Amino acid sequence: MSDFRQAFIAFAINRHVLRFGEFKTKAGRNSPYFFNAGLFNDGDSLRQLGQFYAKAILAAKLPFDTLFGPAYKGIPLVSAVAIALAELEHNYPYCFNRKETKDHGEGGTLVGAPLTGRVLIVDDVISAGTSVRESVDLIRSAGATPGGVLIALDRMERGSGQISAVQEVKKTHHIPVISIVDLNDLTGYLQKRSNLINNLQAVERYRAQYGVG
Repeated sequence: MSDFRQAFIAFAINRHVLRFGEFKTKAGRNSPYFFNAGLFNDGDSLRQLGQFYAKAILAAKLPFDTLFGPAYKGIPLVSAVAIALAELEHNYPYCFNRKETKDHGEGGTLVGAPLTGRVLIVDDVISAGTSVRESVDLIRSAGATPGGVLIALDRMERGSGQISAVQEVKKTHHIPVISIVDLNDLTGYLQKRSNLINNLQAVERYRAQYGVG
């Protein structure tokens, strides 16, 4: 596991963004872990989160021209990522959307740079894929090309069918999905920490029941 991936998991645990225990998912499953990116809710944690996203982008070597953050969670994320990349001397334009169309001033639903070229969508997780679908439609309607999706965590877990939400996005929209970490990274991290062995066993049991890939 890359050092930045291991550091991200430690960061998420320390910020209580990644927690272990018993949690009910939207699908009604009892999950042994829970990831809530909304708890990266101060300036320092958002700064560091943007840096981890930037490292994942550079590690993936995914070509793109513009960054896009879907409202609402994607707005601070795409801003933080654009700043982090600029600090690494990779300056990209970024854009986000409004939920409601503005009928005065500049108008429209988009704020920031024009959507042009290959557009990388920045979000926290992919659950049902609704946000990605809406983003893809918006990007294409602007005459640009969806170039991929960047998320924080890929749970590598079955959706309503036999493939995961991430795999569904790849299959439906024919675009890559990259993540800072995935379930493989998480189990690898837990394996190296004797104090978390019970959590590792619970995660592996859950994965055996619901995992993919």
